[in-house]
Amino acid sequence: MRKKLSFLYFVVPLLCMMPFVTAPMALFCGILFAFLKIERPFEFKKYSSPLLQYSVVLMGFGMSLEQVIEVSSKGIVLTACSVFLVFLFGMLLGKLFKVDRNTTMLISSGTAICGGSAIAAVAPIINAKDNQISFALTVVFVLNAIALFIFPPIGHALNMEEVNFGYWSAIAIHDTSSVVGAGAAYGDQALQTAVAVKLARTLWIIPLSFLVLFLNRKNNATKGKVKIPWFILYFVLAILIVYLLPAGEPIYKELSFLGRRGMVVALFLIGCGFSFDDLKQAGAKSFALGILLWILIGAGTFMFFMN
Repeated sequence: MRKKLSFLYFVVPLLCMMPFVTAPMALFCGILFAFLKIERPFEFKKYSSPLLQYSVVLMGFGMSLEQVIEVSSKGIVLTACSVFLVFLFGMLLGKLFKVDRNTTMLISSGTAICGGSAIAAVAPIINAKDNQISFALTVVFVLNAIALFIFPPIGHALNMEEVNFGYWSAIAIHDTSSVVGAGAAYGDQALQTAVAVKLARTLWIIPLSFLVLFLNRKNNATKGKVKIPWFILYFVLAILIVYLLPAGEPIYKELSFLGRRGMVVALFLIGCGFSFDDLKQAGAKSFALGILLWILIGAGTFMFFMN
């Protein structure tokens, strides 16, 4: 029966291209497929991350250069403070909870910046083991999924302005996919603000990676390289093309639409790759570390933007 249902892995992505399918719906559907253990026709992890990055680049064609500059410049100080405070606080909590150092670094990095991308960048620097990477990704994934579902209702319940919600979600939610999903669910202005701030925040992977390299300098096995998120450069190039060649606006709208729907498909694939075995193995202490960091950055930035 599960094998016969595998055709749904091709049907659902097509449905995700329809405007009525939201990001939370796509993620929930993917997790449901993982829970039901419907046989997969291909390995999703190979496609979800590249698809997400391509979608973000295409979404750049729907953004204003002036707005991106304004939003990014306003959030740069708060972003810098949140990145390093969350990372350092995470390292302290890791010692307190007696979570192993590598897992602590991975969870702290993922929470401080951009979830899976930050974990992927830091992991080779500290020579993290597969199970440590899996634990960190599982913790971050679960919290991202929760955030995608609860942030928009919280914002609406408290009458949060779209721009403020965009800032809040970009700083308080770990992964780019969930930030984009939450922003899209809240409104166009929230989405544009969230994407601009989030991608500016993603650039902090580079200085944070060097900080991790410094903290781990006594480890003779450390020979990892810093991974640069090049897709952000292409995102900026897309925004510049829109600014310099305004005559192509009809085409840019179509490309932006493809980017938004591609993001929804990527969330479905990410959900399909969820592993309940990894969830069980992650352990209570790892989750406690991730949850406390998440509450710290979520509650702290929420109060800042509501004042």
